[in-house]
Amino acid sequence: QVQLVESGGGSVQAGGSLRLSCAASGSIFNINYMRWYRQAPGNQRELVAVITYGGSTNYADSVKGRFTISRDNAKNTVYLQMNSLKPEDTALYYCNADIQQRVGGRQVNYWGQGTQVTVSS
Repeated sequence: QVQLVESGGGSVQAGGSLRLSCAASGSIFNINYMRWYRQAPGNQRELVAVITYGGSTNYADSVKGRFTISRDNAKNTVYLQMNSLKPEDTALYYCNADIQQRVGGRQVNYWGQGTQVTVSS
């Protein structure tokens, strides 16, 4: 079994920073893509950032220049550094990853439970 656990969410003032972490654990052979999504009440879940195993990244236009995704493959962990936060960044942030299982070797997509980020003006 594989589990993704997010941490680092909380409440901050506009203009502040927050660093989210997501650690994968379990029967893992390899983790390919790792992603961060977010969903605000009443809105669709949107892709915020993605990072490949080799470190290539892509970001939603709304967070470019402010957010940075990174990963530590030795720790099976992905991070999201969020700077210059705005009230519109308020959402439940989810970690997502494509993981090759040690048992069977098949790639499976997993989701974390989500961590709340609230930005006040």
